[in-house]
Amino acid sequence: MPTAARRSAQSSLHAVHHFMDTPLNMTHTTLKIGIVGATGYTGVELLRLLAHHPHAEVRTITSRSEAGVHIADYFPSLRGVYDLRFAAPENAPLAECDVVFFATPHGVAMRDAPALLEQGVRVVDLSADFRLRDTAVWERWYGMPFTAQAALQEAVYGLCELNRDAIAHARLVANPGCYPTCVSLPLVPLLQQGALLPDMPIIADCKSGVSGAGRKAAVGALLCEASDNFKAYGVAGHRHLPEIRQTIGTLQPALAQQLIFVPHLTPMIRGMHATVYVHLRDGADPQTLLQNYYADRPFVDVMPQGSTPETRSVRGANICRIAVQRAPEYASNTWILLSVQDNLVKGAAGQAVQNMNIMFGLPETTGLTQTALLP
Repeated sequence: MPTAARRSAQSSLHAVHHFMDTPLNMTHTTLKIGIVGATGYTGVELLRLLAHHPHAEVRTITSRSEAGVHIADYFPSLRGVYDLRFAAPENAPLAECDVVFFATPHGVAMRDAPALLEQGVRVVDLSADFRLRDTAVWERWYGMPFTAQAALQEAVYGLCELNRDAIAHARLVANPGCYPTCVSLPLVPLLQQGALLPDMPIIADCKSGVSGAGRKAAVGALLCEASDNFKAYGVAGHRHLPEIRQTIGTLQPALAQQLIFVPHLTPMIRGMHATVYVHLRDGADPQTLLQNYYADRPFVDVMPQGSTPETRSVRGANICRIAVQRAPEYASNTWILLSVQDNLVKGAAGQAVQNMNIMFGLPETTGLTQTALLP
């Protein structure tokens, strides 16, 4: 694994022209990277993945609370990998970066990203700030005024397997949420073909590991609270609901309000499972639709019909595994879509790196070919 010292001795060719309208040829170029809010689980996952990326050089990481602290003292897993200290955001050389990742609570990227865009820096926002096109809906779910309308107009929703062409020309990418990724990927090919019955509900029954709640101190994430326990939450409404509905609405508008989404907390650290119940038109073949759509997409694995994907099969890997089954002894048009991913990788940091690769004209798989961890 290359250390930061070795990286600094690599090629210093930084020929990145920020306002290019076409993907860049990055074959011999190193991307200068900044991470805002690098102390959370998503931040450390970004750092883990970028350590293996042949074109990535993390130049600066920020944290107000940990400014001055060496990264190895905060994340022992990164000892010998990076020689960096956290900097307060106002003191970090973010404007010197080619791309900045925001791994922050909502409201931060909305405030700070526009200035970086003006300075020619590309942005991948892992928060929810630029995911929703309707600012009134955003304000309702996130409880604060939306103040970055101009940036929102150019933001591209970064579901790579749906919006790859637009991402390739983007300066600002809104990285999707974990649940929206896990739920949307099995639905997209069916929605694009109009395969779902418009007057029937879509039911998404989802489970997530505790890391999805973030690294902040919270009673519900304590070992004695989350371990040996299983519960639903956000039943009356979860912030990812309008995000999933937005994707559905862009592809099959009549179904956008038919979604029922219930998340659950499971006693595991990382991993996400979505069981999605759909009603298909007569003659629709979901297995074929999924296989055809994802045939050339490297990070979605469509398993043989009747399979049951497991969360441990994607742990630590940037991949979503999908399987379909017909509902037994029920109406012939009822199908069950099963989808699993690592909520911190394909559901967050891995997809963010995938977006970066697309934005800069790199092969989509660059730095993201890690095999899942087992056991």
